[in-house]
Amino acid sequence: MFAIVSCLTYQHDLTLVLVAAVLCLASNLGTILFLRSAGRTKGVPRWIWLSVAGAAGGFGIWSTHFVAMLAYDPGIVVGYDRDLTLISLGAAFASTFIAGLAAASLPGSQANIAAGLVFGVGVAAMHFIGMAGLQVPGTVVWDRHLVIAALIISVAMAIWGFALTKNWKGSNWSILAAASALSLGIVLMHFTAMGALSFVEGGGNAIEPQALSKPFLLATILVVSISMLASGISASIIAFRAAKQARASETKFELLVQGVMDYAIYMLDPSGVVTNWNAGAERAKGYTAAEIVGENFARFYSVEDQQKGLPKLALESALANGRFEAEGLRFRKDGSSFWAHVVIQPVYDDSHHLIGYVKITRDITQAKIDGDRIKEVSRNLDLALENMSQGISMFDSNERLILANARYSQLFGFPQDFIRPGLAYSEIVRSGYQIAFGNGDAADSRATDHYRRHMATMRSGQKTLVHQTTNGRSILATFNVLADGGWLTTFEDITERLAREEKIAFMAKHDALTGLPNRPTFNDYLSHQLAIAKRLSSKVAVIGIDLDKFKEINDQMGHVAGDFVLSTLAVRLNGILRDEELVARLGGDEFAAVKRFNDRAELDDFVARLEATLMERMDFEGHQIVPGASVGVAIYPDAGETAETLVANADLAMYRAKHEVGHNVCFYEESMDEASRDRRKLARDLWAAIERDQMYLHYQVQKSVATGKTTGYEVLLRWNHPERGNIPPVDFIPIAEECGAIVPIGEWVLREACREAVSWKDDIKIAVNISPIQIAHANIAELVRSVLQETGLPASRLELEITESSIIVDKSKALVAMRALKQQGVAIAIDDFGTGYSSLETLRSFPFDKIKLDRSFMNEVETSQEAKAVIRSILALGRGLSIPVLAEGVETLSQLELLTSEGCDEAQGYYFGRPARMEQQSVVLNTAA
Repeated sequence: MFAIVSCLTYQHDLTLVLVAAVLCLASNLGTILFLRSAGRTKGVPRWIWLSVAGAAGGFGIWSTHFVAMLAYDPGIVVGYDRDLTLISLGAAFASTFIAGLAAASLPGSQANIAAGLVFGVGVAAMHFIGMAGLQVPGTVVWDRHLVIAALIISVAMAIWGFALTKNWKGSNWSILAAASALSLGIVLMHFTAMGALSFVEGGGNAIEPQALSKPFLLATILVVSISMLASGISASIIAFRAAKQARASETKFELLVQGVMDYAIYMLDPSGVVTNWNAGAERAKGYTAAEIVGENFARFYSVEDQQKGLPKLALESALANGRFEAEGLRFRKDGSSFWAHVVIQPVYDDSHHLIGYVKITRDITQAKIDGDRIKEVSRNLDLALENMSQGISMFDSNERLILANARYSQLFGFPQDFIRPGLAYSEIVRSGYQIAFGNGDAADSRATDHYRRHMATMRSGQKTLVHQTTNGRSILATFNVLADGGWLTTFEDITERLAREEKIAFMAKHDALTGLPNRPTFNDYLSHQLAIAKRLSSKVAVIGIDLDKFKEINDQMGHVAGDFVLSTLAVRLNGILRDEELVARLGGDEFAAVKRFNDRAELDDFVARLEATLMERMDFEGHQIVPGASVGVAIYPDAGETAETLVANADLAMYRAKHEVGHNVCFYEESMDEASRDRRKLARDLWAAIERDQMYLHYQVQKSVATGKTTGYEVLLRWNHPERGNIPPVDFIPIAEECGAIVPIGEWVLREACREAVSWKDDIKIAVNISPIQIAHANIAELVRSVLQETGLPASRLELEITESSIIVDKSKALVAMRALKQQGVAIAIDDFGTGYSSLETLRSFPFDKIKLDRSFMNEVETSQEAKAVIRSILALGRGLSIPVLAEGVETLSQLELLTSEGCDEAQGYYFGRPARMEQQSVVLNTAA
């Protein structure tokens, strides 16, 4: 002990001893900090920290030793062997590294003992190797007991120091205490070992020239030691702070994870067992952490998915690909399901060993519903786009295609897969023309023109453009410029629509049945020709044409035949036309023609061609038809200077031709105006005739052929004109029908006849003729009901006579009216039977109460066997249908006898008496009575 104290007191520089002690404490403090960091890490980082601890600690301890040796002054010159000095440094480094490895790797007290033993022995070895390199001019003598004591002190203090570290998790004070224990052990070991050293002069090794001097060793040791310790300690402090921050960050992250409520975040071990559980997982799946930790995550899958092994496959996919992501049904604790988005990622330690998986689950049920709805809407939109009758395309501001439907490709003949997003509009146009015209300059030129026209039209604000395709189709393009500079275009094939519009435009100017120009077109053409004639001093003929036998054709052969005549005639008339000639249909059987000419011979030729065409025969279902026509011609400027005047005068001339036998064509004369004015005056007078009490009634008796008894009277209208006297019905009835006066006149006749018949005997009927105009324009059934109610005449005593032509004009309306009359009890007789083409068809259509045989058959019965045969047939038809027959126009006894022999029911005519006022029929009534 004395030797140790003496050595410290008399043989050492205490200042350097203090420096060595401080250096030792600093190096041990750094070593413990480095080893503490190594204990907290694994893998490569641990080896790095252990290496740093070995280097810093070993060099620090070695530096402590040599600083202390530099403080040693034995009274002789000393030196240091370079090789052994370096070997001693290696021993210090190795012992510190191995001790740290043992402390970090072994459990509990084993770590303290193993680390202390290695460290203590290593420090002692470092000391004695270093002392072996001491070069002195003498012999070194060791005290064996003190050497052993130094070794024991070194190991014991090292074990105590490592025990104080408490597995590297103690407080800062425990770290300082451990560093102090290790430092104290090193110092005690050093001075104990130095106390065991003594020198004997003589012998020994001389100091070598390359031996390290004290000043050099001191400077080198201090600089390197301080630098290494400072760097090491700084790194340790930084690492410690980083670790502390990492722990704080981990704590915050854990709190954050636990606070996330919208995501289920939890860890799985490598086999899929749940190891932790956040609040979001509890909220999403209904399990508390206590219920689910330790359970396999497969329970969140359906039974079917578990049987398919999907949970295991998910983990395998995450392990193989670094991530597993999927969507599907997952189940809660209560058995309910939700649509989940799942992410599973493997988690590795520092050695890249799998320690488990992190699993994040998000409830996306509403997003799934919304997404499915969006997909459905998108799918419906796609279906709508692909099934639109219009083509559609959308381009962006760079003229690149965004979308287009299949119809777009169909309209322009593009290949099925050609149109795709990203194509430039100019490229699409060019390809379209190349498809139509082939590759070449012509196609490129057309494409360029099309492109420029399209863009100019769209940018100008025009909304539409019509494209004509090479296959003759018309495509309407409708533009809509978008706010971002792009545009949307719809394409519609309007070929049929244009055709319809052209047809409508044609129909607006032409007659639907014949295709001839109609009245407005005729008027426009006539006005145009008159303007030319005025300018050129030429003439214009206006020709009115009215078919003579058209009514008979309709009545006898039906409307189909009438339409055939009109259509055929139109074709023939169109075929004879030349320049400056036009034929139009004005309506019904009325036609008109216009001819501008200079020479009268030109007009005569045109009229001759018209007349020949109008007289040309037609074949219809085996019948020969010659339509014939009355033609009236008015010439500008002689017959008038305006279109209206010329048309009116042509009508006058045509009317004259119709009433003059043997003249089919008449040219207008001024005298024709007088006849027209006279006809118009009669029409005006007719409207006032009833109010002025100018109308009166005659009655013609109807008799039973078998008994001669009076069965009724037919009422006949008469007009006593104040200036012209009695005007025959054949003259004024047509005028009344033309001007419409027949409606009020017919109502007056019906009312007066019923009022008169009320006073007759109950078995005598009154027969009243009904005009076709009354059936077409008046509610005849309501009128009859009102008159019968007003006059008190029983409906059974009223017989209305209706001609076949009244029914043929509008058969459906006529039949409705007649049925309404029959329901009231009024009798309906068919007048002038046998003169129409459809007489039998008329009888079949309606149950008439009486057939009136036309007077034309009675006029010929005495001279014509055919007339007798017709009469017999009609009478037989009446008997077969149980319809009584009344023969008109009986004027002789022989006619009556024929009717008697053939079984005719009733008759009327001059033989029984001429028509007269009712007061003149009283004798007949009394006689009949």
